Amino acid sequence: MNDLTPDLGELERAVMLLIWRQGDMTAEAVREMLDRKLKESTIRTVLRRLEDKGFVSHEILGRTFIYRAAETRQRVAAKAVQRVIDWFCNGSIEDVLVGMVDNDMLNEKQLKVLSDKINGAKKDSSAGEKT
Repeated sequence: MNDLTPDLGELERAVMLLIWRQGDMTAEAVREMLDRKLKESTIRTVLRRLEDKGFVSHEILGRTFIYRAAETRQRVAAKAVQRVIDWFCNGSIEDVLVGMVDNDMLNEKQLKVLSDKINGAKKDSSAGEKT
């Protein structure tokens, strides 16, 4: 999956959320766990499209395809956010964060967590420079 990864449709998104939550799955298991009445062939088509887009990979055990997420949900989400940042803010994450703070999208606890992560990253970075 690259930075130009295509967007997910509604059913593709539902399948991905299920695979991220459950782990490795067969097409039949995906079909059974979705709250929709879909044919297994439909699920297989969705899984093939997700594989073509780089969201899942598979291995074959016997005659059964086992699908797994190609990347973590957090990594895919981060790439999607990066696309938004590039599109709307010319790549400036600072603009996004300032906008979120200015629009009260982050509460005090979330700001504290971000601050702690930034401080931790600064410490890790300066420790690497000293060695």
